Amino acid sequence: MSSRNPQQQRLISIIEPVLLAAGYELVDLRFLLEQGGWVLRVQVDLPLDDAVDPHDVPQDRVDLQACENISRELSAVLDVDDPIPQAYSLEVGSPGIDRPLRTVRHFQYFAGSQVKIQMAHGLPTDSGTERRNFRGTLQGIEGGKVVVDVDGQLFQLPLDDIDTAKLVPDWDAVMKGKSGVGAPLPKPAKPGGKVSAKKHSSKPRTERDSNKPND
Repeated sequence: MSSRNPQQQRLISIIEPVLLAAGYELVDLRFLLEQGGWVLRVQVDLPLDDAVDPHDVPQDRVDLQACENISRELSAVLDVDDPIPQAYSLEVGSPGIDRPLRTVRHFQYFAGSQVKIQMAHGLPTDSGTERRNFRGTLQGIEGGKVVVDVDGQLFQLPLDDIDTAKLVPDWDAVMKGKSGVGAPLPKPAKPGGKVSAKKHSSKPRTERDSNKPND
Protein backbone atom coordinates (compact mmCIF):
# COMPACT_ATOMS: atom_id res chain seq x y z
CA MET A 1 0.00 0.00 0.00
CA SER A 2 0.94 3.63 -0.17
CA SER A 3 4.30 4.24 1.49
CA ARG A 4 3.74 8.00 1.57
CA ASN A 5 2.16 8.07 5.05
CA PRO A 6 4.98 7.91 7.62
CA GLN A 7 2.62 7.63 10.60
CA GLN A 8 0.78 4.67 9.10
CA GLN A 9 4.07 2.94 8.31
CA ARG A 10 5.28 3.47 11.87
CA LEU A 11 2.07 2.03 13.29
CA ILE A 12 2.40 -1.00 11.01
CA SER A 13 6.00 -1.51 12.15
CA ILE A 14 4.82 -1.58 15.78
CA ILE A 15 1.62 -3.61 15.39
CA GLU A 16 2.53 -6.21 12.76
CA PRO A 17 5.23 -8.02 14.82
CA VAL A 18 2.81 -8.33 17.75
CA LEU A 19 0.19 -9.95 15.53
CA LEU A 20 2.68 -12.31 13.89
CA ALA A 21 3.93 -13.46 17.29
CA ALA A 22 0.32 -14.22 18.28
CA GLY A 23 -0.32 -16.23 15.09
CA TYR A 24 -2.28 -13.61 13.15
CA GLU A 25 -1.63 -11.36 10.18
CA LEU A 26 -2.31 -7.67 9.76
CA VAL A 27 -4.85 -7.27 6.97
CA ASP A 28 -5.24 -3.50 7.13
CA LEU A 29 -4.65 -0.52 9.40
CA ARG A 30 -6.28 2.90 9.25
CA PHE A 31 -5.99 5.94 11.50
CA LEU A 32 -9.05 8.08 10.84
CA LEU A 33 -10.78 11.15 12.22
CA GLU A 34 -14.46 10.28 12.61
CA GLN A 35 -17.40 12.05 14.21
CA GLY A 36 -16.58 10.74 17.67
CA GLY A 37 -12.85 11.45 17.42
CA TRP A 38 -9.71 9.71 16.20
CA VAL A 39 -9.92 5.95 15.62
CA LEU A 40 -7.13 3.44 15.03
CA ARG A 41 -8.87 0.62 13.16
CA VAL A 42 -6.93 -2.64 12.87
CA GLN A 43 -8.18 -5.59 10.81
CA VAL A 44 -6.65 -8.98 11.54
CA ASP A 45 -7.02 -12.51 10.22
CA LEU A 46 -5.41 -15.91 10.36
CA PRO A 47 -2.60 -16.33 7.80
CA LEU A 48 -3.73 -17.28 4.30
CA ASP A 49 -3.21 -20.94 3.46
CA ASP A 50 -2.27 -22.07 -0.06
CA ALA A 51 -4.05 -25.36 0.65
CA VAL A 52 -7.36 -23.47 0.89
CA ASP A 53 -8.92 -22.11 -2.29
CA PRO A 54 -10.00 -18.43 -2.08
CA HIS A 55 -13.57 -19.61 -2.76
CA ASP A 56 -13.53 -21.40 0.59
CA VAL A 57 -11.90 -18.82 2.87
CA PRO A 58 -14.49 -18.10 5.61
CA GLN A 59 -15.50 -14.49 6.14
CA ASP A 60 -14.85 -14.31 9.88
CA ARG A 61 -12.02 -16.56 11.01
CA VAL A 62 -11.22 -14.41 14.05
CA ASP A 63 -13.94 -14.35 16.70
CA LEU A 64 -14.86 -11.60 19.15
CA GLN A 65 -12.88 -13.08 22.03
CA ALA A 66 -9.73 -13.21 19.90
CA CYS A 67 -10.24 -9.58 18.86
CA GLU A 68 -10.56 -8.56 22.51
CA ASN A 69 -7.35 -10.41 23.42
CA ILE A 70 -5.48 -8.83 20.52
CA SER A 71 -6.80 -5.40 21.46
CA ARG A 72 -5.39 -5.74 24.98
CA GLU A 73 -1.99 -6.80 23.65
CA LEU A 74 -1.85 -3.95 21.16
CA SER A 75 -2.97 -1.39 23.75
CA ALA A 76 -0.10 -2.39 26.03
CA VAL A 77 2.46 -2.08 23.23
CA LEU A 78 1.06 1.22 21.97
CA ASP A 79 1.11 2.67 25.49
CA VAL A 80 4.85 1.96 25.66
CA ASP A 81 5.80 3.18 22.17
CA ASP A 82 3.26 6.03 22.27
CA PRO A 83 3.26 6.71 18.50
CA ILE A 84 0.02 8.75 18.54
CA PRO A 85 0.09 12.08 20.40
CA GLN A 86 -3.67 12.74 20.45
CA ALA A 87 -6.45 10.81 22.17
CA TYR A 88 -7.88 7.95 20.09
CA SER A 89 -9.92 4.75 20.24
CA LEU A 90 -8.51 1.36 19.21
CA GLU A 91 -10.81 -0.94 17.24
CA VAL A 92 -9.76 -4.49 16.34
CA GLY A 93 -11.88 -6.63 14.02
CA SER A 94 -11.85 -9.19 11.23
CA PRO A 95 -11.84 -8.03 7.58
CA GLY A 96 -15.32 -9.18 6.55
CA ILE A 97 -16.54 -10.02 3.08
CA ASP A 98 -15.09 -6.99 1.25
CA ARG A 99 -11.61 -7.81 2.50
CA PRO A 100 -8.91 -5.15 2.04
CA LEU A 101 -5.79 -6.09 0.09
CA ARG A 102 -2.51 -4.60 1.29
CA THR A 103 0.51 -6.82 0.68
CA VAL A 104 2.12 -8.61 -2.25
CA ARG A 105 0.86 -11.86 -0.76
CA HIS A 106 -2.74 -10.60 -0.73
CA PHE A 107 -2.66 -9.61 -4.40
CA GLN A 108 -1.10 -12.93 -5.38
CA TYR A 109 -3.47 -15.11 -3.39
CA PHE A 110 -6.70 -13.45 -4.54
CA ALA A 111 -5.78 -13.29 -8.24
CA GLY A 112 -8.91 -13.88 -10.29
CA SER A 113 -11.16 -12.00 -7.89
CA GLN A 114 -13.03 -8.80 -8.61
CA VAL A 115 -11.39 -5.82 -6.93
CA LYS A 116 -11.92 -2.11 -6.41
CA ILE A 117 -8.76 -0.01 -6.15
CA GLN A 118 -8.24 3.67 -5.42
CA MET A 119 -4.85 5.24 -6.06
CA ALA A 120 -3.28 7.89 -3.86
CA HIS A 121 -2.50 9.86 -7.02
CA GLY A 122 -4.09 9.82 -10.45
CA LEU A 123 -2.44 7.88 -13.26
CA PRO A 124 -2.19 9.48 -16.72
CA THR A 125 -4.40 7.95 -19.42
CA ASP A 126 -4.20 7.92 -23.22
CA SER A 127 -6.86 10.63 -23.34
CA GLY A 128 -4.66 13.02 -21.37
CA THR A 129 -6.71 12.82 -18.16
CA GLU A 130 -5.85 11.20 -14.84
CA ARG A 131 -7.57 8.20 -13.31
CA ARG A 132 -7.59 7.17 -9.65
CA ASN A 133 -10.33 4.52 -9.44
CA PHE A 134 -10.18 1.06 -10.98
CA ARG A 135 -12.62 -1.84 -10.77
CA GLY A 136 -12.00 -5.12 -12.54
CA THR A 137 -10.43 -8.57 -12.35
CA LEU A 138 -7.23 -8.87 -10.37
CA GLN A 139 -4.57 -10.60 -12.48
CA GLY A 140 -1.84 -10.68 -9.84
CA ILE A 141 1.25 -8.59 -9.20
CA GLU A 142 4.43 -8.24 -11.24
CA GLY A 143 7.48 -6.13 -10.49
CA GLY A 144 5.79 -4.21 -7.70
CA LYS A 145 2.77 -3.37 -9.87
CA VAL A 146 -0.74 -4.73 -9.35
CA VAL A 147 -2.23 -5.86 -12.67
CA VAL A 148 -5.98 -5.34 -13.13
CA ASP A 149 -8.14 -6.15 -16.15
CA VAL A 150 -10.77 -3.43 -16.53
CA ASP A 151 -13.20 -4.25 -19.34
CA GLY A 152 -10.49 -5.97 -21.37
CA GLN A 153 -7.80 -3.36 -20.78
CA LEU A 154 -4.85 -4.13 -18.54
CA PHE A 155 -3.66 -1.56 -16.02
CA GLN A 156 -0.45 -1.83 -14.01
CA LEU A 157 -0.87 0.01 -10.71
CA PRO A 158 2.19 0.70 -8.51
CA LEU A 159 1.64 -1.06 -5.20
CA ASP A 160 3.31 1.74 -3.24
CA ASP A 161 0.83 4.28 -4.61
CA ILE A 162 -2.38 2.33 -3.86
CA ASP A 163 -4.48 4.07 -1.22
CA THR A 164 -7.17 1.41 -0.80
CA ALA A 165 -7.85 -1.95 -2.45
CA LYS A 166 -10.79 -4.21 -1.61
CA LEU A 167 -12.36 -7.39 -2.87
CA VAL A 168 -15.74 -7.05 -4.57
CA PRO A 169 -17.70 -10.16 -3.58
CA ASP A 170 -19.91 -12.18 -5.91
CA TRP A 171 -23.16 -12.13 -3.94
CA ASP A 172 -24.64 -15.07 -5.86
CA ALA A 173 -21.70 -17.19 -4.68
CA VAL A 174 -22.09 -15.85 -1.14
CA MET A 175 -25.72 -16.98 -1.10
CA LYS A 176 -24.50 -20.47 -2.03
CA GLY A 177 -22.21 -20.57 1.00
CA LYS A 178 -18.99 -19.59 -0.77
CA SER A 179 -16.75 -16.63 0.03
CA GLY A 180 -17.72 -14.79 -3.16
CA VAL A 181 -14.10 -14.28 -4.27
CA GLY A 182 -11.44 -16.15 -6.21
CA ALA A 183 -13.23 -16.68 -9.52
CA PRO A 184 -11.08 -18.39 -12.19
CA LEU A 185 -8.94 -16.00 -14.18
CA PRO A 186 -10.26 -15.10 -17.64
CA LYS A 187 -8.18 -15.47 -20.76
CA PRO A 188 -5.54 -12.76 -21.28
CA ALA A 189 -7.17 -9.44 -22.12
CA LYS A 190 -4.95 -8.85 -25.16
CA PRO A 191 -3.22 -11.46 -27.33
CA GLY A 192 0.53 -11.48 -26.86
CA GLY A 193 0.37 -9.71 -23.50
CA LYS A 194 3.05 -10.34 -20.92
CA VAL A 195 0.67 -10.79 -18.00
CA SER A 196 0.44 -14.34 -16.74
CA ALA A 197 -3.10 -15.67 -16.37
CA LYS A 198 -2.41 -18.76 -14.29
CA LYS A 199 -5.38 -20.07 -12.37
CA HIS A 200 -5.02 -20.32 -8.61
CA SER A 201 -5.63 -23.86 -7.44
CA SER A 202 -5.31 -25.53 -4.09
CA LYS A 203 -4.90 -29.00 -5.63
CA PRO A 204 -1.45 -30.48 -6.29
CA ARG A 205 -0.60 -31.31 -9.88
CA THR A 206 -0.73 -35.05 -9.26
CA GLU A 207 -4.34 -34.81 -8.13
CA ARG A 208 -5.35 -32.74 -11.14
CA ASP A 209 -3.58 -35.12 -13.50
CA SER A 210 -5.34 -38.11 -11.96
CA ASN A 211 -8.66 -36.75 -13.24
CA LYS A 212 -7.58 -36.86 -16.87
CA PRO A 213 -9.27 -39.57 -18.98
CA ASN A 214 -7.13 -42.50 -20.01
CA ASP A 215 -5.91 -42.56 -23.61
